[in-house]
Amino acid sequence: MSAHEGLAAWHAYMAGGGNPEALKVLLAEDAVFHSPVVHTPQEGRDKVFAYLHAASHALGGDDFRYLREIVDGDQAMLEFQTELDDIQINGVDIIRWDSEGKIKDFKVMVRPLKAINKVWEKMAAMLAAQAG
Repeated sequence: MSAHEGLAAWHAYMAGGGNPEALKVLLAEDAVFHSPVVHTPQEGRDKVFAYLHAASHALGGDDFRYLREIVDGDQAMLEFQTELDDIQINGVDIIRWDSEGKIKDFKVMVRPLKAINKVWEKMAAMLAAQAG
C-alpha cells in the first residue's frame, strides 16, 4: 500500500464511523503520535491507536470535515474543522506513512486556545472510557 492508498484508507476510516479494527490496520508497529494536549510523543502502535481512536470519536461526527489537504510523497497535511459544545475548532493533521503505506507519524495541531481546552476535556474522557 502506498502513502496515497494510506491517505485514502485514513479518509475511509474517518468517514466510516471510526471502526477500531480498520484503524489498527493503518498503523505501523513503531508509529508515533504527537498530541496538541500531551507534552511527550506517544510511541508504539497500541498507544497511537488509543489516542487516534479517542480523537476520532471525540472530534469526529456530523460537524467534522476536512477543508483541504496538501500531499507530498509520503506525507500529507489535512486541515480540519469541527464544533464541540458550540466551540469552533480548527486544526491540522500532519501524517507521514512508511514504505508499506502504514501511518508512521501523526501530529495534530489545534486552534484557538479554548478549542485546545475542549479537545483536552473530550480526549481525557474518551481515554478514561477506553481504559475501563
